[in-house]
Amino acid sequence: MDQDISRPTWSRQIEFTLAGIGCAVGLGNVWRFPYLCYRSGGGAFLLPYLFMLLMLGIPLLHMELSLGQYMRRGPVHALANACPLLKGVGMASVAISFIMCTYYNVVITWALYYLFSSFQAPLPWQNCNNTWNTPNCTNHATNSSYTSTASQEFFKHKMLEQTSGVEETGVLRLELFLILILAWILVYLCIFKGVKSTGKVVYFTAVFPYVILIALLINNVQLPGALDGITFFILPEWDRLLSVEVWVNAAAQIFNSIGIGFGSLLAMSSYNSFNNSVLKDTLTISIINSFTSILAGFVIFSSLGYMSHLQGIPVSDLAVDGPGLVYVVYPQAFANMPVAQLWAVLFFFMLLCLGLDSEFAMVEVLVTSLLDEYNQHLIAFFKRKELLVFAVCCAAFLLGIPCVMQVGIYVFQLMDHYTAIVSITFLAFFEVIAICWCYGTNRLSDNLEEMTGKRPNIFFRMCWLIVAPLLIGTILIFSIIQFKPARYGDYVFPPWAQGVGWLIALASIIWIPLGAIHTFWVLPGSLMQKLKQSIQPHGLETTRKMVHYETGGTNRYPVIAIISSSVSASEKTPIQTGL
Repeated sequence: MDQDISRPTWSRQIEFTLAGIGCAVGLGNVWRFPYLCYRSGGGAFLLPYLFMLLMLGIPLLHMELSLGQYMRRGPVHALANACPLLKGVGMASVAISFIMCTYYNVVITWALYYLFSSFQAPLPWQNCNNTWNTPNCTNHATNSSYTSTASQEFFKHKMLEQTSGVEETGVLRLELFLILILAWILVYLCIFKGVKSTGKVVYFTAVFPYVILIALLINNVQLPGALDGITFFILPEWDRLLSVEVWVNAAAQIFNSIGIGFGSLLAMSSYNSFNNSVLKDTLTISIINSFTSILAGFVIFSSLGYMSHLQGIPVSDLAVDGPGLVYVVYPQAFANMPVAQLWAVLFFFMLLCLGLDSEFAMVEVLVTSLLDEYNQHLIAFFKRKELLVFAVCCAAFLLGIPCVMQVGIYVFQLMDHYTAIVSITFLAFFEVIAICWCYGTNRLSDNLEEMTGKRPNIFFRMCWLIVAPLLIGTILIFSIIQFKPARYGDYVFPPWAQGVGWLIALASIIWIPLGAIHTFWVLPGSLMQKLKQSIQPHGLETTRKMVHYETGGTNRYPVIAIISSSVSASEKTPIQTGL
C-alpha cells in the first residue's frame, strides 16, 4: 500500500466529526424519516429503526471509517486494495455519489427558491389570490380529492410549472436555472480548498439546523392539535410490527441516512490522522444522525397534528407524500403561524444548510478519487486543485439542468428512485462482502488495533462477519421481490422512462461486474489461481513506524511515516475472516 505522508489532514479532529455529521444528517432526516414513520403507522416504525441502527448502522459506519482511515485513500483505491475481485465497488461508490450530486443540488435549489420567496408579505403560498392559482385552490386545507391547497399550487404551478408527465418536457425554468447556478457556486466555495475549507464551513452548517429544529419544536408544541400528532408519532400500532415491509424500510432508512455505500464518509475519513479514535467518531455521527431524525419527527408530527386540527380529520388521514412534507405541508403550516415570514426564512435556511453538507460530501468523493488515481496528470493539466473542483462542479451542473425544466420533477423522481433505492442496495451488499469477508473481519480488527491500540469487541466482529451480510442480503432480496416501478403521486412512469431509470441504475452498479472482469483479465495463471488471487487483499502488508516528531511551539505532534512493502501473489496471507 503506497501511502503518501503529505496527504492533507483535517486541521482539527472536531472538523471531521462535524463534517461527518453534516454528511450523514441531510434532508432525508427531515422528510424521509417522518414520512416512513407516517406510512408505517407512527411509533411502529421507531422500534425497527432503533434495532437497525444498533445492528446495521453503527457497525457498518465503524467499518467504513476504519478502512478509510487506515488506507488513507478514497473508496476506489481502498476497495481495490481490500478485494481486487470487487474493486468495482469503489468505482460504483464514486459513480453513485456523482449521479446523486447532479440532482440532489436541485433540492437545494428549491430550498433557495422558497427562502427568497419567504421574504414576501404575505407569503406567496398563504392564499389563493395569485395568478398561478386554479379555480380548485382553497385557502384552507381539506381532505377533498378535487381541491388543492395554496401551498400545493405554489409548489406545482408557480415554482415547478410542472408538465402533465415525463412525455411533455416543457421549457427551461429560468428562475430555477439561475438559482441552480447559485447553488453550485455555494458548493464550490465550500470545498474548493479541500478539507481545509470544508472543515471551516461545517462549524456553522452542521450546528445551525439544530438551533432551528429546537426553535420550531418549541413553537409547534404550543399549537392546537400538536399533541395528537406527537402521540401518533410515539405510540406504535403493534400489529404493524408484523409487516416485513416496516422492517425493510427501517433498515433502508438507516442505510441511506448514514450514507453507507456512498463513499462520502470513507473518503473524508481518509484525511484523518492515523491514530484517530474511530469508535468515538462512529458513535458520535450515528447517534446524532438518529437523534436528528427523531427530533425532526417531533417537529414534523407536531405540525401534522396542527394540520389535522385545521382540517378536522385524524392525523392518519392526512394526504402526505414524500417531499411534500417539506415543500407543501410545512409551508402550509407556516401560513397559519404568527410571524409566518420569520419561521419560513429560518426553516428554509436550515434546509439549505442540511443540503449543502450532504452535497459537498458527495462531490468530495469524486475529487478525492480522481486525485488518488491521477494526481500528477490532473495537477499538470489543471495546474491547481481548485480548477479540478471547478470542472467537477461544472460537469455536475450541466447534468442537472434537465431537473430545472418544466419536466424536472419527473426527471428528479426517476433518478432518485433508481439511484437512492435500487443502486445503493446492490452496492452496499457487495461492499460488505468485499470488506467483511474478502478483506476479512480479523484483518480489519488488526488495523484498528494498529491505529488505536484496541481491537474491536465481539459485538462489532459478529456484526461485520454475520449480522450485516445477512441483514443487507435480506434487504436486497425483499427489494427485488417487492420492487415497484417509479411513480410520482398518481402518475406512473411509462415503460420507456422505466427503461431510462434502469440505465441510470446501471451507470453505477455496472462497475462491479466490469471490475471483476478486468481483474480476471489482468491476473496471471489458471482460473482457480486467478480466483484465489482476486479475493486476497493486495499490497497491504505494511509496516507503520513512528520515525520522527515535528515540533510546533510547545506541542509535539507525531508524524506517521509509512514504509510499504509490495507483496507478490505467492507471499500474500490467506483470507482472514475469523473472529
